[in-house]
Amino acid sequence: MVKQKETPDICSGRQLKGVNILNEHSRERERTESKDWVGNQRSIYTTLGASNHSDKDRQQHDYYATEPRAMELLLAEEQFSPVIWECACGEGHLSKVLEQHGFEVISTDLIYRGFGDPEPLDFLKETLDDFEGDIITNPPYKYALQFVEQALNSVQPGRKVAMFLKLQFLEGKSRKQFFIQNPPKKVYVSSSRLICAMNGEFEKYPSSAVAYAWFVWEKGFKGDPVIRWIN
Repeated sequence: MVKQKETPDICSGRQLKGVNILNEHSRERERTESKDWVGNQRSIYTTLGASNHSDKDRQQHDYYATEPRAMELLLAEEQFSPVIWECACGEGHLSKVLEQHGFEVISTDLIYRGFGDPEPLDFLKETLDDFEGDIITNPPYKYALQFVEQALNSVQPGRKVAMFLKLQFLEGKSRKQFFIQNPPKKVYVSSSRLICAMNGEFEKYPSSAVAYAWFVWEKGFKGDPVIRWIN
């Protein structure tokens, strides 16, 4: 049983309520998806800028900040609700761009890194009561599918969920089944590489070996996704 938690959200005045979505099915799906990649494990981790460390080590260091230009590119293509929830805000690289464009941004994260709500929020277990806006974030890739599912559960019909994800998110048998039931409306592929920097240290990452895209869902949409190229 997951501990239920209610905490006032200082940004919006709404209440948070516990939502348990990390059930055995989700964990089994994650284990299955981890088998999608084959090949040299060392080369994969080197390319993605990650490391094959323990969960404890990765919890401390596995934080990748998103190049703010990625947010500018998305806003040039899509219209969003005046209220945005950035549920993995980190140090605010995406939230700050949204605020500069006039959006009201609710910024939360599992670990407080000096920006947003100082009260930690586990997005996979909690949501905002009566939230009526859109959700935009770059989720931890390990839990990307769960983040998308939770985001779609957290928004109202017709509202949008935009996730900045590796292009390889399109792969995987489990994700295929999810896409069939929940197709994104748009996929914006970055034709030039954008950077996600470990611990927000962009000076250490002058270039990127990873292809990224913005995946945009509109809750209730059924149809074929449109793929466009940006950047």
